[in-house]
Amino acid sequence: MANHKSSIKRIRQAEKRRLHNRYYGKTMRNAVRKLRSITDKAEAIALYPSVQKILDKAAKTNLIHKNKAANLKSKLSAHIQGLA
Repeated sequence: MANHKSSIKRIRQAEKRRLHNRYYGKTMRNAVRKLRSITDKAEAIALYPSVQKILDKAAKTNLIHKNKAANLKSKLSAHIQGLA
């Protein structure tokens, strides 16, 4: 157990941040997974802006690297273009 007030606070903050990051990371992964599973082009095009927004926010808050977000968006865009 921590001995200092500041370290006790740090533990509380770290746990709160961990849960926050875990939630948004999972939400982001699920959104990407959902878009990849869609086979209808019109539906995928309609969903793409919301997934793009989630990825941009994750990159902005350092949940993922900005280049990773760019790569994911590029791959998803290519996936949508490949749909019949």
